[in-house]
Amino acid sequence: MKKRIITLFLLLLCIGNLAKAQLITCNAPDGAALTTDFTVRVRQNGKGWKTVPTYMAKVTNKVNTNSEYQLSSFAYFDFSGVVEVAVTYNRGIVKQARVRPLSFGISPKIQSNKVSFFLDKPRNLSIEINGDIFHNLQLFANPLETFRPSWADTSVTYFGPGIHQVGVLKARSNQTIYIAAGAIVQGQILIDKVENVRVLGRGILTQLPVSPKADIKNTSPAIIPGSRNDQLTITFSKNVEVNGIIVLPHKYSVLIGQSAGVKISNFKSFSFEGNADGIDVFCSSDVAISDIFMRNSDDCIAIYGHRWNYYGNSKNITVANATLWADVAHPILIGTHGDTNNPDTLENMTFKNIDILEQHEHQIDYQGCIALNAGDSNLLNQISFENIRVEDFREGQLVNIRVMFNHYYNTSPGRGIQNIYFKDIYFKGSHANISVIAGYDNDRRIKNVVFENLKINGIGIADDMPGKPSYYKTADMANILIGEHTDGIRFISSKNK
Repeated sequence: MKKRIITLFLLLLCIGNLAKAQLITCNAPDGAALTTDFTVRVRQNGKGWKTVPTYMAKVTNKVNTNSEYQLSSFAYFDFSGVVEVAVTYNRGIVKQARVRPLSFGISPKIQSNKVSFFLDKPRNLSIEINGDIFHNLQLFANPLETFRPSWADTSVTYFGPGIHQVGVLKARSNQTIYIAAGAIVQGQILIDKVENVRVLGRGILTQLPVSPKADIKNTSPAIIPGSRNDQLTITFSKNVEVNGIIVLPHKYSVLIGQSAGVKISNFKSFSFEGNADGIDVFCSSDVAISDIFMRNSDDCIAIYGHRWNYYGNSKNITVANATLWADVAHPILIGTHGDTNNPDTLENMTFKNIDILEQHEHQIDYQGCIALNAGDSNLLNQISFENIRVEDFREGQLVNIRVMFNHYYNTSPGRGIQNIYFKDIYFKGSHANISVIAGYDNDRRIKNVVFENLKINGIGIADDMPGKPSYYKTADMANILIGEHTDGIRFISSKNK
């Protein structure tokens, strides 16, 4: 009882009175891995500054064929109304500062070794000083929490401020797992063959060592027999919600396998190892992902059919209001894995209002900020992308749309790709390789792909665009190779739709 009272007291100190609070910050727990590159302070008009702790996240930089791990920083707070953010760069003078996504239009004020700006709505940001994208600050300005369970509720597993080592936490049906601001939960969450489960909060969930001096190579996470041992596993379950937490995984951040009714929102992820995807969906339906920040050393969002013990189609999936940063591989990948013997269909998917900040992939087979790669007899059908903003990336392609057969992963080519709609896609940059749209053979084709209002470096790409020579394909103007076995590839603008 005494321990519960102390935990509740610390939580109240951390969050204040929700009914009145407009700015909520929380101290880091003792022993947490922090960084000293930045000092972050926030305040509301007429009130004093509050210091926000900056945590350490490992990210990866691919140099030739080797991965070099870098130490990045992140911080978080909750607010409503308007706040001023002041960031002190402790490594030297600020010569240039960039706040991304650029679509937010935030121009920071620079003074010596400080930058400052105002926020009037929740944002997930990258603050980059002097062009450094690896030792940057990721700042998560959250909305206020609208629901917080009681620590005394017997259906709730409650982690208050502090460090908690849980090993493998297996969820029960009708359970809420709450990770409060100021909490770090070291372990994995397994949601398997259950329903009506919620994972909520503002804290950190990680498989990695909490101590800044620990060696990841010599530290293994708890092992779940028969599982891939991803950070958060949702399998054979329904009605699952994940909201508000930050994860630093050893493998995938979230694996969704053969489940239905999964909602992930206000979710943040960092990874740095190989095979450390963000959110991967297998054979699942009615999945809604929104308001996320994913910085991963493999695919940020990947959607597949069959693999391992998961069977069935993937359908009715939405991804909205996302910031995707792939230090390696794809920001968005759909279609590689499936069931050659009993073919899967991946359909009815919507991607909307997304900022893509990076792709850096040397292997040509794995390029494409948006990659639709149908393998294993998969059919990809009725997939739309709307209001996608792609910033200049270091190496990759804007789109890669192929019916393909990758000998490393596939047992057959895909069946086809059809009815794909791109609207209001904007790319500004100079590092994109040639994009590709290509079928496999006469029976495995790509059909009906429409680009509406595609803009490359401010130039609208359309079949009737001015200045296009009559003997050019429109795709030539967009740096896209249209290969064989394709039908109905169109580039239009709204005025001539």
